[in-house]
Amino acid sequence: MLRRFRTPLLLALGAASLSACVSFGGKTPPFLLTLDAAAAPTAGEARTAGEAATLTILIPTAPQKLRTVRIPVQQDNASIAYVKDAQWVEAPPRLFQRLVSETITARTSRVVLDEGQYLTAPGDQLAGQLMEFGVDAATNEAVVVYQAMLVGAGGKQVTQRRFEAREAISGKVEAKPVGEALTAAANKVATDVSVWLGS
Repeated sequence: MLRRFRTPLLLALGAASLSACVSFGGKTPPFLLTLDAAAAPTAGEARTAGEAATLTILIPTAPQKLRTVRIPVQQDNASIAYVKDAQWVEAPPRLFQRLVSETITARTSRVVLDEGQYLTAPGDQLAGQLMEFGVDAATNEAVVVYQAMLVGAGGKQVTQRRFEAREAISGKVEAKPVGEALTAAANKVATDVSVWLGS
């Protein structure tokens, strides 16, 4: 009898040890969401710039509701829920920073750096706050609001601009349609930022 139950017992112990290492905070979602850039840099393209002509894109700050892999749903001015079984692969500020970097690189001629890449002076710096990145339950729309701050090389000039995009959610407030709508809205904001920086 011991031999008969040994294999199922070992499998159960293995599954238990794995679940102890990886937790999704309840039921495991069927898939994880990410942001795909609508415009991507050309492979193999080389760009050169002096240190003052580069653009370093910083990870935006964000309120507590966005410093999580879950997707917030704004019910009213005082209450927030989260989309059931929907999770990002990373917190939205990092995903958004990467999307903006890809879009600006693809749509402008600037040499774009990540905040961990510059070795000396970072040139211009794009900082800011990701103020909204979720669902407006009242309008059934995905909403992205980004307060950008461009700091000139040397820090002597600062320019601020607010960007916002809304995208209707096609269907119920569920993981896949919400992820698609947020990706579309985030790409609109990233495109507007690239136009602003390229002008």
